[in-house]
Amino acid sequence: AVMVHGIFQTEWRCFGCLRRDLEERGVECLVPSLKPADGRDGLPVLAEQLKREIDARFGPKDRIVLVGFSMGGLVSRHYLQELGGAKRCDAFFTISTPHHGTAMAHLCYGEGARQMRCGSPWLAHLAQTEHRLGKMPIVSYRTPADLVIIPSCSSEWARAENISVACALHPLMTASPKVRKDILSRLETPLQGG
Repeated sequence: AVMVHGIFQTEWRCFGCLRRDLEERGVECLVPSLKPADGRDGLPVLAEQLKREIDARFGPKDRIVLVGFSMGGLVSRHYLQELGGAKRCDAFFTISTPHHGTAMAHLCYGEGARQMRCGSPWLAHLAQTEHRLGKMPIVSYRTPADLVIIPSCSSEWARAENISVACALHPLMTASPKVRKDILSRLETPLQGG
């Protein structure tokens, strides 16, 4: 499994619990720390790093499952849709990802923040190329209480199975027992598509 952190984060701050869950079940995990973590150089730059990290760890063809949190979900989408990653990915999970942008991005600086604003040309292009995901199973988790993804329904994505989870804070979503249990149950059953 490859897990992609959100803005201002590193691997353990974001995915400690889920990573432990997966590794206890024998799943090899890659959780790269993408830089700059604030996305100031743009999300495609982080997606290129992600591709290099995946190719270095798993080679160019091994199958993967991808989990992206918040900004990491958009970085993952760029990797899947624009860098050929969809060809090797068996399932994609996004957690509190602003698929349609977030008003909070206006409070941040840099190219990545501009790309995450509602109505940005970058997000529009991502929407236009989502057919490249093929029939891959995709799940998007969101919390109605999200104060980072504004509006919180921006984490709903027509291409995905959308699941709403009661969680008080955006950064706690990756540790949510419901989210972790659901991901684990889906990975324990044979995945369709690819």
